[in-house]
Amino acid sequence: MELEFQWPDAPFNIVLVEPSIPPNTGNISRLCAATGTALHLIEPLGFDLSEKQLRRAGLDYWDSVNLTVYPDFDTFLEKNPSDRKFFFSTAGSRNFQEAAFQPNDYFIFGNETFGLPDEMLAAHSESILNIPIKLDCVRSLNLSNCAAIVLYEALRQINR
Repeated sequence: MELEFQWPDAPFNIVLVEPSIPPNTGNISRLCAATGTALHLIEPLGFDLSEKQLRRAGLDYWDSVNLTVYPDFDTFLEKNPSDRKFFFSTAGSRNFQEAAFQPNDYFIFGNETFGLPDEMLAAHSESILNIPIKLDCVRSLNLSNCAAIVLYEALRQINR
């Protein structure tokens, strides 16, 4: 049984800047395969794309992922100059639920250990969003959870 759902004509995009934990990227690749979302990886990666942990987390869905790898963030921007980009950081002061997402938006997440570089956040300060966390003892959420939370909020918005 297939649920009634409106999928966007232009897919959303998840961008991982220098990801370092293979299972997170694998889980996100599976999310992308399930939703028709494009996955963009910005090097350097903290793993090889053929790594067993990465492949295991993504299961046998890798062939269904629209994957693009870029040598650096500047190359990514050159190849995707005019599309809307949202940067996710615990440093953001705007709740991600306040954003009005549209098909083909780019959701940009940083490395699991240090997040997005300060200079990148400074250059895109008007587009930084945060996922609220209630307890101060929790610094951040898992990267693959963040990607799923944001993507499904965007899909919910276009299904209103």
